[in-house]
This record gives sequence, C-alpha cells and structure tokens, in this order.
Amino acid sequence: MPHVEPRLPRGMRDIPPQQMILRQYVMGVIEKTFKAYGFEPLETPAVELRSVLMGKYGEDAERLIYDVSHVGGKEELALRYDLTVPLTRFIAMNPGLRLPFKRYQIAPVWRAERPAKGRYRQFYQCDADIVGTASMLADAEIITLIHDVLSRLGFTNYTIFINHRQLLAALGEYAGVQGEQAGALYRSIDKLDKIGEEGVRQEMLAGGVPAETADRLLSLLRMEGTNTELLADMRRRLEGLPAAEKGLKELEELIQYLHEFGVPEERYQLAFSMVRGLSYYTGPIYETIVQEPKIGSITGGGRYDELIGLFTGRPLPVTGTTVGIERIIDVIEELGMYPPSLGRTTAQLLVTIFDESTRPASIQLCQELRRQDIHVELSFEVGKIGSQIRYASQKGIPFLVILGPDEVQAGKVTLRDLDKAQQVTVDRSEVVPLLRQWLAERQPVPVQSQQQ
Repeated sequence: MPHVEPRLPRGMRDIPPQQMILRQYVMGVIEKTFKAYGFEPLETPAVELRSVLMGKYGEDAERLIYDVSHVGGKEELALRYDLTVPLTRFIAMNPGLRLPFKRYQIAPVWRAERPAKGRYRQFYQCDADIVGTASMLADAEIITLIHDVLSRLGFTNYTIFINHRQLLAALGEYAGVQGEQAGALYRSIDKLDKIGEEGVRQEMLAGGVPAETADRLLSLLRMEGTNTELLADMRRRLEGLPAAEKGLKELEELIQYLHEFGVPEERYQLAFSMVRGLSYYTGPIYETIVQEPKIGSITGGGRYDELIGLFTGRPLPVTGTTVGIERIIDVIEELGMYPPSLGRTTAQLLVTIFDESTRPASIQLCQELRRQDIHVELSFEVGKIGSQIRYASQKGIPFLVILGPDEVQAGKVTLRDLDKAQQVTVDRSEVVPLLRQWLAERQPVPVQSQQQ
C-alpha cells in the first residue's frame, strides 16, 4: 500500500476532544437560549443546487462558494455558503407554514476564504430567524436574543452595533450617487474604522463624490451622543429624504422596544457607518464586536424582506442573526472564560479492574453508575492499579474506583479523589450519593487553549 502524507487542506482543522468539550458547551448554551425564545429546530442539506445559492450574496461572496458536482451528475451542486439562503428555499417550498415561523439551525457551512485567525473554510453557524412579520418587535427580539446568548456565555465587554439599510440608501441619495457608484460609497463608508476619515474621504473623491458632499457625509458619520440624540440629529439633517424617513422611524421603534425588553443601553449603539457586506439586507442590520481581542464581529444579521421573493416572486418579511461560534470560542479560549463546570474530559470516574476475579464486579458497578447518569470510563487493563491511576490523572478524570477482593466480599467500594489525593471506603449503596456530592463540590481544571 503506498504511503500517504497525513495533512489537512488549507483552512480546515481537526478539533480534538478537549476543544470539542468547550465547543459542545457553547453550542448547548446557544441552543438552550434559542429554545427559550420559542425558536424551533430545522435541518437543511449541506449540498444545495448551485442555482439556489447563486445571485443571492453578491459577486465577491459567490466567488467563495465550493462547487461539488460529481462526474456524470446531471445537477450543478455546491456546498452551502450559509444557513440563510437554505432557509429561504425551505420557506418557498413550504408555503403552508404557520407564520410567523421562528427557526434555529446549528450546522457547518463552507467558504473558500483566505484562512486567518477566526476564519476557517469549514465552520459552524448558529442561526435564529423570524419569518413572516414586518414588526420591529421581531428585530428587537433578535437583538435581545444576541444579548442573552452572550451574557449566558459570560461576555461582558461587547457592543451590538445597529444601522439600517434604508439610511445607507438615504446617504447615497444625499451624496447624489446611485447604482454602482452608491455601492462604492457604501464600501468606503464601511472602512471608516480601518482607514480613518481621510482614507474614506479619498475613496469617495476617487468614486466621483464631490469634495463638499464627502465632507458633509463624514460630518454625519462622526456624530456623537446617545442613541436617541443620534436619531434626532440624523432626522434633522436628512429631512425630506423618503428612505431616511422609513429607516429612522423603524430604528426609533427598535430602540424603544429594546428598552422595553430590558437590554442595557450600553450594550447597543447606533453606527451609521456600519454596512454589512451581503447584498440581501433591506432593513435594520446589526453586528456585535468585542473590545478584546480584536477578532472582528462575533454575531451579524439583519432584515432581508426580499430574499424569499427570489424564489416565490413575492417578498416575505424575515429577520435574523448568525452567532459566530468559531470566533466566540476563540475569544473564550484567549481570555480564559471557561465555566467552572467544564473539565478536560467527559468522563467523571474511572472504574479500575483489580484482577481477573474482580472484573465482573467492576463491570457490573460500571453499568450501575452509567444508569445513574454518571459518566464512567472502564479501565481495559487488568491489575497494575498504579498504571490505571496514572491514566486517570493524565486524562483529567477526577475520580476513581478501586474494587479489590476485600471490597467485593464486604460489599464496599473505595473511592479516590485524584485532585485532593484522598480516598474513602463506603458501602456500595453510598457510592452514588457520595459521587454526586464530590461532583457538585469539584472545581475542575479547564480545557487548555491550543494557543497556550
């Protein structure tokens, strides 16, 4: 058999057990929060017809779509780029759904991006969307959901930035540009944090925006104040522009609803320079940035009322968000934000095998404990108790059972706490209560970051 070099494609990675424990914890918190808001699970296939995906994201994004058509196949196929377009395809194929329809999906997507920190070619998205209502209550609930997810994961230093696509259209109208020129304007505005005001100004001038108009636009983007003050100031400056009126009215409703939902105002901020790249957004847009580390947005979303219309011929209001689990996990690892209950392995207890005569008793105890929802690993070694203890310690299994001939005959079990280097022999009926007590008191060693 020829030798094959074991290596991964660029942008792909294995996720070893210790990191998977953290990943499953984060996904569990997100899913539990989605369910708390009444979102229902949905599964869509990893492979879609290429015609379903193309024409929805914009040319730059669609260059990143993976083709997976096979030899002799009669259909042009591609790996899904996100979970949003598959959702809209599902809605279009199921017109009898009761609306509003609230769905969540946690699944991998694929993009042929340039690999970088926090950016992979296969990664998971965690989406929650509300289909079938134009109410800003839905958008406010999505933003509140984002706040709750991050709060439950222990995030404290983040801001949810909010803008409106109609306001961006109003800025284009204000600047006297449209079509491709307006798109270039939006792309320039979106770089404000990266290249600064002068860099944006120079890009505007290069795109044909008059110097006086560019300066007036920058004065709009540098406005400061509370969210309420910003809205009032923008309304005064863009008076008479229909697109501005619609965007401002919806943002005013949205801010009021967020207050009623109890989201602290320091957690969200209007950002009139925030664009978001996907071309299908039509209303409020939002993304979340953590102050440290500098890793980009960790959630992103908005309203896209026209995307389903590409399949059905008529628009249907939809709003939703993607929670960027990959970047969230990177932040948790980098900042050491591990929950106290998270250990280095799923096993809570190793049941040793003292010798051949005690093997049946060890197996029996192992199964009894598993039926009590205790996570038990059975040693496959017979004898060599010292070796079995070292294995448990190296693996990060906190507790260990020794069941020798004397314990079996007396109906006893010896429990050892490896972290505290102490042990106790108890009646077999006392094993489960004592283990539960020890597990409740335990402060485990957290999952170690790969960067350490």
